[in-house]
Amino acid sequence: MSICKFRDNFSVKCGGLETRSSNHQITYERDNETLGPATYYVASKNRWAVSNVGRFWDSNNSESVSTSQISANTSDPQLFYTSRISPASLRYYGLGLENGNYTVRLQFSEITIQNSPYGWESHGRRVFDIYIQGNLVQRDFDIKKEASGNSFQAVQKDFPAKVSDNYLEIHLFWAGKGTCCIPTAGTYGPSISAISVTRELLGIDARPYTFSYAELKAATADFNPANKLGEGGFGPVFK
Repeated sequence: MSICKFRDNFSVKCGGLETRSSNHQITYERDNETLGPATYYVASKNRWAVSNVGRFWDSNNSESVSTSQISANTSDPQLFYTSRISPASLRYYGLGLENGNYTVRLQFSEITIQNSPYGWESHGRRVFDIYIQGNLVQRDFDIKKEASGNSFQAVQKDFPAKVSDNYLEIHLFWAGKGTCCIPTAGTYGPSISAISVTRELLGIDARPYTFSYAELKAATADFNPANKLGEGGFGPVFK
């Protein structure tokens, strides 16, 4: 009989190979599988899964990964060379998690809609909504806008989440807003570079152990004077 071991974290390098953070504290599991217009994929270690739904209606583009050779201005540029993209709905699931409070860290960089000296190519707007555990946590999220209008700029968003049934759902959803064809057809929908989810330990109650009268009586040999250490503000102190 196998025993299910619950976990308290998972990290994903969306659209790319396994990557370690610069401080070597986080290993982001690879997420470079090709996802079709209706795909559900479970990672090899069964720590997380991803689903993609949608088809780029104005383009023959069937790619589910965006790639760039230009790095983001961050201490971990390797996290932003690729991103997972979707024309409509992109979901990530944390599997087998301990119940409790978590911090969900989402990392983005706009590597497709680039700043351009010619002007019009940089006017594209990628806008989508972010849901966590079915709750809308950010409406009309625009990566470039969050980065003060810059491409290849790392953007990090942290959200609290509560896990009560041993799984977590992160949903990025395109609601038809923003542009669709700048700089090329099919440039819209969710895009994400990395995910890191960790359990929040500060909220766990730490209650001191209290002894019953019977336990104290037994430990001090019925409050034997030989076990007395001295007098305190509330009476005798026994060893």
